[in-house]
Amino acid sequence: MDIEKLYNPQYLSQLAKNSQQANAKFLKKLKSKKPRRLDDVFAALHQQVFEQVDCLQCANCCRNLGPRISHKDIERLAKFLRMKPLDFIAQYLRIDEDNDYVFQSMPCPFLADDNYCMVYESRPKACREYPHTDSKKMVTLLNLALKNTETCPAVFLVVEELKVLPPEQLK
Repeated sequence: MDIEKLYNPQYLSQLAKNSQQANAKFLKKLKSKKPRRLDDVFAALHQQVFEQVDCLQCANCCRNLGPRISHKDIERLAKFLRMKPLDFIAQYLRIDEDNDYVFQSMPCPFLADDNYCMVYESRPKACREYPHTDSKKMVTLLNLALKNTETCPAVFLVVEELKVLPPEQLK
């Protein structure tokens, strides 16, 4: 698969939507697998895929997904930017329909023109953990993985690689 094409958000989204029904069915079956084994397989594929995928060529998540910003994130980011937390909130955040802090607008206000994160060392926890394909308890994140195939080339590739694994590797 041509990874360069996957960096195009419209192309990736369409590809993911075309595979959504089959992927949903496949991922649903994984819920019956041993959680620890599933975590190990996802982590190995995550490692393999990220040897090919360059987030700096994409930054689709930074352009389109608004992370939830926790109070710890606010404290850390405000300190990094040498601001008071309340000033940080006023300048960058709003409260969404779930009553969570999120950025006022997207793309992320800290995404530079070269796709680097201007607050990388202090970025929100949600950004640190994204795309979650190396998380523990993947069995609880399969629906999120399906959704993220539309945004993240790495998640799309992890799911595609999962589908071609011999079944005994998932036992």
